Amino acid sequence: MINNVYLTSYEVTPLTMAIVADYDDNGDPRTIVLEEQEKFIVHKSPTKIIEDACKFFGSSLKGRQEGTRGICGITHKAPISIDPSCGMYFFPTASPMKPKCSWIAHSHVEQMNQYPHRQTEFIFKNGWTMLLDVSFGSMLNQVQRTAQYRYLLDNRLKYVQRNNADMVAEPYA
Repeated sequence: MINNVYLTSYEVTPLTMAIVADYDDNGDPRTIVLEEQEKFIVHKSPTKIIEDACKFFGSSLKGRQEGTRGICGITHKAPISIDPSCGMYFFPTASPMKPKCSWIAHSHVEQMNQYPHRQTEFIFKNGWTMLLDVSFGSMLNQVQRTAQYRYLLDNRLKYVQRNNADMVAEPYA
């Protein structure tokens, strides 16, 4: 892992693996962002970083959560798609209203392992690992719910692309 880089803001990309709630030595909240080749420390909450990413792609976190509810009925700790065309699907580790909520990129998770004391180890596709204070059962459920949501949304998008390939939106004359 490359040395810590401190930022005041961060833009989520397909390289983003995890957006993790953390605290500095003074107990002040901060976020650790893991990318495939780099680690950043950002002075914003994880959920604020996710909210900014949703806005960058033309929605809001609430809008993305409502979309998840409409597609597959998930109402609590809903996974979201920041940008489905780039495969950016994230799931929260707790209620996004809680400061300890972290966000994990579904496509980067290779494996998870159960640890004692309600901890879960995430192993990412690049080989990096991360241990979080979250229940393994809850995280297994989050991964499965995200996979289901991803499947349903991807199928809808493919259907629209197949059936509307010849239709182009044009302004009224």
